[in-house]
This record gives sequence, structure tokens and C-alpha cells, in this order.
Amino acid sequence: MKSKDKELLITHLFDAPIGEVFDAWTDPEKLKHWYAPDGCTIAYKSIEVKQGGRFHYYIHHPLHGGAWVMGTYVEILPPEKLAFTIRITNENGDVADNLSAQWLGEIMTTVTFESIGSQTKATIHEAVSEAEARKTGAYAGWIMMFNKLNRLLTGQLPE
Repeated sequence: MKSKDKELLITHLFDAPIGEVFDAWTDPEKLKHWYAPDGCTIAYKSIEVKQGGRFHYYIHHPLHGGAWVMGTYVEILPPEKLAFTIRITNENGDVADNLSAQWLGEIMTTVTFESIGSQTKATIHEAVSEAEARKTGAYAGWIMMFNKLNRLLTGQLPE
């Protein structure tokens, strides 16, 4: 990424208290219901939500196909911060060079949470170019997932 590129930064206001929002990011059962853009499916091969823990999942888009993704939880500070890496892999967890080149290798993602009355402001920062994230659909994907999470938190999406 060029140093002048603006990194991805998205803020969303959720209609739920901070503890519930943080829990939805760290509860494997809740993640299955919202952590995929609209129209996509996600299946976790493994997930261990703890500092140093790993996750490995398969995400499938009906038009663009699927990809295996693996990452490590770098920092978990309930209920204020969650930081993790993500990288495209194969089913065995090996780096998938053909897709990783498109996805810029390992990406660091940091999510911070702040109480605002009965709502929670979540801010996601990814160490990728915002322009690249818009081009690949990752930016729109995060917006869809945030909207889906808000529906889950407000009871509009079944758990």
C-alpha cells in the first residue's frame, strides 16, 4: 500500500449496549449469523476467541465463489477493543498465493467500541487502502455486515 493511500476506517452506531455488541463479535454462535455480507454464507472450521487464538472459516458468495480465511486474535480487551489478522488460505490453512496477491497478504483489523447512551459506536480500522477495499467489495461488505449485526442485536434477525 502506498503511504498516501487512505486506510479503511468505518464507524457504525449500533442500537444495543456495548456489552451486547462486543459479545456478538466474540461469540462464535452469534458470528455465524452476521459475519458475512448479504447473500454470502460462512462456515467456521475452527474458532478460538482468546488472545493468540485462531479462527478459520470458509465464506461463499453466490457469484464470486468462495475463499478460506484464517486469522489470529492479537488483542481482546472486553468490551472496548478487538484486534485480529486475516489472510486468505486454503482449507488446510496454508497461504493461498493466487488469492493472497489480490488481498494484499495478511491484513490487520482493529475494532474499537464506545458506549454512547444505550447505543454503541463501533469503529473498524483495516490496514488496507480504502480505495482497494471499495474496489474489491470489502468496504460494502463491512457495511452490509454491520447492518446485519444491528438487525441481530435488535431482534429483527433470528439467532
